[in-house]
Amino acid sequence: MSICEDCIYYAYDEEYDDYTCEQDLDEDEMAAFLEKRRNSCPFYHPGNADYYLAGKQ
Repeated sequence: MSICEDCIYYAYDEEYDDYTCEQDLDEDEMAAFLEKRRNSCPFYHPGNADYYLAGKQ
């Protein structure tokens, strides 16, 4: 399991028929991510999205 699979921004996209990251990265951030210049994603947030949002209410 990748770290993305546990992130609240990782969601199923019906258009691509696959899971994708919903966080919009700018060109520099995407290049750094693809080249693995970062040790971790700056937008990663662990946990179930429904549980996280319910906790904020």
